[in-house]
Amino acid sequence: MKQARKFTAVYKKSGKYYSGWVEEISGVNTQGKTLAETRENLKEALLLILETNRLLSRKTEGRSVITRENLAVFA
Repeated sequence: MKQARKFTAVYKKSGKYYSGWVEEISGVNTQGKTLAETRENLKEALLLILETNRLLSRKTEGRSVITRENLAVFA
């Protein structure tokens, strides 16, 4: 069962557009004409980055010994 993960979304209005990014993960950013559009774009960008990172990580399997485990932190 998949569990919801929480991230911090930051939004900034610049002229006619909004930009948004996720504080915890570098490279997750987007823009939109409205705050709602930017929020949806940011969710999609975050999902794409997480999936891409997962796929890149799995490419190393078979070449070396890999250990995976859940990691929880409270910050």
